[in-house]
Amino acid sequence: MRENVIIAIGRQFGSGGHEIGTKLADRLGIPFFDKKLVNMAAEQLEISNITAATLDEKALDYFLATYNATEEGLSDESELPLSEQMYLAQSNIILSLANKSSCVVVGRCADYILRENENCINVFVHAEDEDKTKRIAEIFQISDKKARDKIKKVDAERKYYYESHTGRAWGSIDSHQILFNSSLLAIEDIIDILATMYEMK
Repeated sequence: MRENVIIAIGRQFGSGGHEIGTKLADRLGIPFFDKKLVNMAAEQLEISNITAATLDEKALDYFLATYNATEEGLSDESELPLSEQMYLAQSNIILSLANKSSCVVVGRCADYILRENENCINVFVHAEDEDKTKRIAEIFQISDKKARDKIKKVDAERKYYYESHTGRAWGSIDSHQILFNSSLLAIEDIIDILATMYEMK
């Protein structure tokens, strides 16, 4: 019986990483997980999806909550700040999903959480600023300036979220097995490569 293969995709905002993940999962016929993990963690923690969404991959909230909790001291996991409980809940869910079936997971430090899994294909997708700006401006129907501001904010949050939980450099070749530049390589070509790697596993 074939072992489960998990494709963990890190991505810059506007690079097309989410699109790559959804299309890849659809082609391979395996589950796709992104923001769905937030809702699953929210259900586990018995909090609203709205509350969970405000904590998801948010750097400043995590930093402040963790700092305050560290200063006060914690006796058990239930006393951890909600942002940290969210991370732990999502981590446990990702580990559980990886044991159940092959899947594609976008973001959520999945590459780090599954670092000991030999069947985890770990990639990061980035792109040139001009291409990211164009993509975000089109998706959200906003000006280029607002798109650039949004990209800067979201990427700063993702970077801090990743690095504060993993101790690794977000988007670095030292942290990821493969880096894809979607400005130089078409999204469909990246999907082809990842699908081939999946089949080779």
